[in-house]
Amino acid sequence: MTEVVASMAGNVWKVLVAVGDEVEEDQDVVILESMKMEIPIATDFDGTVKEVKINEGDFVNEGDVLMIIE
Repeated sequence: MTEVVASMAGNVWKVLVAVGDEVEEDQDVVILESMKMEIPIATDFDGTVKEVKINEGDFVNEGDVLMIIE
């Protein structure tokens, strides 16, 4: 299992995947909004989304776990 973490603090603007979805390396899975900019967060690996730990509108800090991919 591997974790996708927030690269910066911000609000979760959009969650682009759901539990059970297959993802590929470099695929955007979350968009954060920080300082009026939309920051896409991508996976570094292929796998299946096992858990999504955030909801749209949540505030996250840098390093928070956004989802788990196996």
